[in-house]
Amino acid sequence: MQVLEDIIEGETGYKIESTENFYFSGYHQRLKIWIIVLSVLLFFVLFLPWTQNIRASGTVTTLYQSQRPQELNAIIPGRIVKWFVKEGDYVKKGDTLILLADVKDDYLDPKLVARTKEQLQAKQQKIGFYTDKINTTGGQINAMEATRELKINSLRNKIEQLRRKVLSDSAEWNAAVIDKNIASEQFDRAKGMHADGIISLVDFERRTASYQKAVAAETEKLNKFYNTRQDLTIAQIDINSVQQETAEKVMKAKGDQASAQSDMAGTAAEVAKLENQVSNYLIRGTQLWLIAPQDGQVVNAVKAGINEIVKEGEMIVQVVPSNINYAVEIFVRPNDLVLVDTGQKVRFIFDGYPAVVFSGWPDASHGTFSGKVIAVEQNRNINGLFRLLVTEDKNERHWPGDLKLGTGAVGFALLKNVPIWYELWRQINGFPADYYKPLGNVKADKK
Repeated sequence: MQVLEDIIEGETGYKIESTENFYFSGYHQRLKIWIIVLSVLLFFVLFLPWTQNIRASGTVTTLYQSQRPQELNAIIPGRIVKWFVKEGDYVKKGDTLILLADVKDDYLDPKLVARTKEQLQAKQQKIGFYTDKINTTGGQINAMEATRELKINSLRNKIEQLRRKVLSDSAEWNAAVIDKNIASEQFDRAKGMHADGIISLVDFERRTASYQKAVAAETEKLNKFYNTRQDLTIAQIDINSVQQETAEKVMKAKGDQASAQSDMAGTAAEVAKLENQVSNYLIRGTQLWLIAPQDGQVVNAVKAGINEIVKEGEMIVQVVPSNINYAVEIFVRPNDLVLVDTGQKVRFIFDGYPAVVFSGWPDASHGTFSGKVIAVEQNRNINGLFRLLVTEDKNERHWPGDLKLGTGAVGFALLKNVPIWYELWRQINGFPADYYKPLGNVKADKK
């Protein structure tokens, strides 16, 4: 425009004022109006509500450990014999994935379990023999004790008889003593009468013979009495002898019984050990088959092909569960940890799902998904951040059904509603967001 004016002014010598008026007519007036309108709008915008938030990134995971990718490890060392699946296959719980063969010398015998069971049966029979011996010895002990009681009872009866006989012999001896005394007096009188010539020699000899018989009878009764007393003493000694003899036999039998019980206990321990070995062998045989722990997809096969050797506890393949309760783990900075709590709402953007996000106006955002914080870890991770677990908010838009574990997610933890001018002032000054607790936690604290 200025060039055109210079040309016209150069040719005619006059400046054309109308061109400036033509092109810039009302320009300044309109500019003032726009500035005023924009200033008013900006003033009102500064008082609009703004939702403070914390932005953090994370990945899709699951709330339950049993729904995370499951590693199938070799319980025992072995050699891969056969694969029943390939990567990407979907399996059901209990499906066979891999067949292994044992590689240890101790378990190569195909009849190992049968032979161990034969050893177990032999030991069990041995326990039966020991049981019979113990029972037989117990019967012998009972028989010996019963015999001892019979002998003792018999000797007690004999002692009772001898005691009565002692009384009887004592009475007979006393009678014989009386007879001897009478015969002695008669003998003395007959001796005097014979010396005086009163009685004849024949009568004297008859009286002498009676006296000798009385003395002999008294001696016989006395010996009989002593013999009976001796028999009584012997019978009492026999009782003690029977008791001692039986006690020795019983103690010997009990010793044999205790020895048999000890041998039986040792054999029982061997039986228990063999039973444990049989169970271990049977369980070890089942460990040669790797079974799917739950429904899922086979992924990440570490070993390929057959005849590969796997070590004890080594991972062979993974199974990703089919039924998963999804959650999102996000990581926040230590400075923001105090601003989050369980029950707090979080908005998400999942990788691969388009969304229009206005971080300060969550209600105006489109394509986002809502969740609630259910756990805040109190331990800092190796990356220096703190981990939050967030689950789906059932009252809001449902999360996509085809989410996959490990999918990236960006979360916005929603905080307090403040005016935009306050948020700008906070950001300019570098102040943290306002701290607050969800309403439910505030009520819980008051209680």
